[in-house]
Amino acid sequence: MKKIIALVLASVMLLAFAACSSREKGDYSFADGDQYEEIGGELNILNWGEYIDPELITLFENETGVKVNYSELTSNEEMLIKLRSADCIYDLCFPSDYIIEQLIAEDMVLPLDYSKIPNAKNISERMKEFTNVFDPGAKYSLPYMWGTVGILYNTTMVDEEVDSWDILWDEKYTGQIWQYDSVRDAIAVSLLRLGYDINTRNEAEVEEAKDELIKQIPLLQGKGTDNIRDFMINDKAALAVLYSGDALYCCDENENLAYAVPKEGSNVWFDNVVIPKTAKNVEAAHAFINFINDANLAARNTEFIYYSTPNQGAIDRLDAELVEDEIFNPSDEVLSRCSVFHDLGSFAEVFNKAWIEYNTRSGK
Repeated sequence: MKKIIALVLASVMLLAFAACSSREKGDYSFADGDQYEEIGGELNILNWGEYIDPELITLFENETGVKVNYSELTSNEEMLIKLRSADCIYDLCFPSDYIIEQLIAEDMVLPLDYSKIPNAKNISERMKEFTNVFDPGAKYSLPYMWGTVGILYNTTMVDEEVDSWDILWDEKYTGQIWQYDSVRDAIAVSLLRLGYDINTRNEAEVEEAKDELIKQIPLLQGKGTDNIRDFMINDKAALAVLYSGDALYCCDENENLAYAVPKEGSNVWFDNVVIPKTAKNVEAAHAFINFINDANLAARNTEFIYYSTPNQGAIDRLDAELVEDEIFNPSDEVLSRCSVFHDLGSFAEVFNKAWIEYNTRSGK
């Protein structure tokens, strides 16, 4: 899963930042003021694995008297099942863009009360322009983390410019290519290469994209997710479809690696925080959203997770080398050719059918 960075990797990143940052290690002070009072009760949070600095949870508990129960998941589909359950216990969760769109359509989330989230002022307008396409006016959600999908490649194995998805179909790299094992992501790569929209509702286009993925199968070293990192870091593969946060980590571990968002475009994804309608402790949920958007705390959280933050106050406090890295903070030119995934509704079955056939042909 793109959002899961192992704790051991995060620890390495923290050590790296401690060496190059001028901030005092362990600075968890409030940049936007101590706005937190005794609330009490419990707060049940559903989030991706290793997707928040645990120090923040402890600090929030100490500040508010709220006991946080933190549950982890591995997919948006798992999140939907839990939120639709008759005995749903969650007060706060962090779904991805197209799932938020679905939750809103199904009337499953509460509108946010911005009088209780003053730190929402730290979310950059640049990011809101993207999230407005699935949650206009950020009525139901606030951006938490974001990133892109692109090609991670080994510059000692690839002797040409990597600027197109076409290179993943180049027979010259047979046995050295990794495809991402995800229906939306893999099919999106193929759709983009063919000049189609990643949110297409055209069955013929999906079929063509599937057929091209099937043609790619003999060239692949494999399909994967988190395991791709090890192959790239250890010079065991030349090219891989990967998420920007994982790519950034890999590039830090191996100086031979580089990352590119192809000219045909890509997906820019967002994980936002929402309050389900089943929430029992709505006051604590709003307080927690406000808390993680304090500029300094958001910077600490970003250093832990190593994905891009939408919090401009945090950006202003991060090490300049990280902020200037285009993997972490892509240019407007790069983002101009990226699109957000939308909920496909019933048309998702067309994608799923194509994915099943592709996996059957690839031997999965």
